[in-house]
Amino acid sequence: MLTDPKEPLVRWPEGGVTRIPYVVYTDPAIYAHEQKTIFRGPIWHFLGLEAQIPTPNSYVLAQMGDTPIILLRDGEGTVRALVNRCAHKGTPLLYHPYGNVEQLMCIYHNWCFALDGTMISAAFERGVRGKGGLPPSFNKADHSIPALRVHVISGLVFATFSAEVMDFEDYVGPEFVANIHRVCGRPMTILGEYQQKLHCNWKLYIENVKDPYHASILHAFNGVMKMDRLTMEGGIMKGTRGWHHISYSKMTQESGGEVYEQDNLRSADIAAYGFGLRDRSITDVWDDYGDGVSMTIQTHFPNFVLQQLRNCLAVRTIVPVSPTESRLVWIAFGYESDTPEHAANRLKQANMMGPSGLISMEDGMIGGMVHHGIAGDPDKAAVLEMGGSGIDPIPGTRVSEGSVRGFWTGYRACTGF
Repeated sequence: MLTDPKEPLVRWPEGGVTRIPYVVYTDPAIYAHEQKTIFRGPIWHFLGLEAQIPTPNSYVLAQMGDTPIILLRDGEGTVRALVNRCAHKGTPLLYHPYGNVEQLMCIYHNWCFALDGTMISAAFERGVRGKGGLPPSFNKADHSIPALRVHVISGLVFATFSAEVMDFEDYVGPEFVANIHRVCGRPMTILGEYQQKLHCNWKLYIENVKDPYHASILHAFNGVMKMDRLTMEGGIMKGTRGWHHISYSKMTQESGGEVYEQDNLRSADIAAYGFGLRDRSITDVWDDYGDGVSMTIQTHFPNFVLQQLRNCLAVRTIVPVSPTESRLVWIAFGYESDTPEHAANRLKQANMMGPSGLISMEDGMIGGMVHHGIAGDPDKAAVLEMGGSGIDPIPGTRVSEGSVRGFWTGYRACTGF
């Protein structure tokens, strides 16, 4: 799409982050601008778990927006992140999702690189019988694979292209560091991984995750089974600059739950689930941390989620694919100390949460519905006024879109819109 360089990509409506122009979800030029200013900009991006690269020379592939990344542990055990692209023609160096390698070799022309990204050799670099090959002026040190800044915390690996962005702990804030240690501070074991294709812009999904307003309405199962209600004790915490959020609740402590019995609230009718649960063990939970908190959803701008939903533990990343499509990547995990019964119950809860269950299926569906609904009116805007117009949490309640407005505050700061 050709755009007039004199025209701004977005004319943001009055109302600041209480009004989100539909065009930001659909315009290809805006999508391209996001890749540069956000994903290759001053943000920390989640790449994977240390448990995915458990041994020297192991690797797993990841994405930072449109940019393919290799997350690896080199021969000395150092965790590194490199752009998955040969310095010669741009061919991906690795294409199997995970594995073990001692060096990186391009299948196109056999250029080879060490696991720190430095160039080792090229096929026929000295030519054949003294003719051809690379010129004497060619310096391998000038053709390394771009390496990213890496931060490892409690088994989670984050990276950034930016040399200027603040250190990770300052980027997210102390409460967020503390919750990472709380949920991920024990030796972890991966229970499973799955991916979900979403027919919507990536921002519609991350908005959904940051929005506690919908959780017991769209996900009627949560309200009916009293697994997550806005009437439960809980709250919201914001991270550095308000760009990140934690939503938490305690399912054993509720007051005012009668509001969910009103006839006009979607989550009131158990008849939607037939005669109830055939397997009631799906609602069996235990207190992993001794603090009574049964749910924490932690997001980092722009696209990372750490979840503790009852005993279902997972990390999620929403990967942009195009202005109209995204890919949701889940890694469900438990602890090495789990009993077989606990591990089985975590898996059961993860399957209920995932794309074949009740929660993520509904989130994926609603994003596609919204994208379809806004497609014809790029000049219109969404309204975000639940809880006012600011980004600060309201003590004692989660009935607010402040954390969504916090995301858009970060978005506008990075993109300049």
